[in-house]
Amino acid sequence: MRGIVNVMSGICGMITEIRATSNDPLEKVHLEINTRCDNIQKLAQELKAVDPMQEISFHGEGPKTLRMAAKHCKHAACPVPSGIIKAIEVASGLALPKNASIQVLQ
Repeated sequence: MRGIVNVMSGICGMITEIRATSNDPLEKVHLEINTRCDNIQKLAQELKAVDPMQEISFHGEGPKTLRMAAKHCKHAACPVPSGIIKAIEVASGLALPKNASIQVLQ
């Protein structure tokens, strides 16, 4: 299974493509993250494969994606970590593919 997610981060203008793949539901999900953002590139270097059950819950250590985001991403409101978790959910069969969005209204 696979999940492909594109995230347009906002005013920074960065676009991130996330490809998550898994050969078996609830097995490790492998990630390929492509972006021009230096911070997300650093996150991607450490986040190659994850346990999907750990990623969808705040139990225990919580999602590895969010721990790596806290380490590398300078902007707490960056939507890329959520996009990564969405791709993991889809690739592992824990969620159906469905768009999500954030709209800023003035």
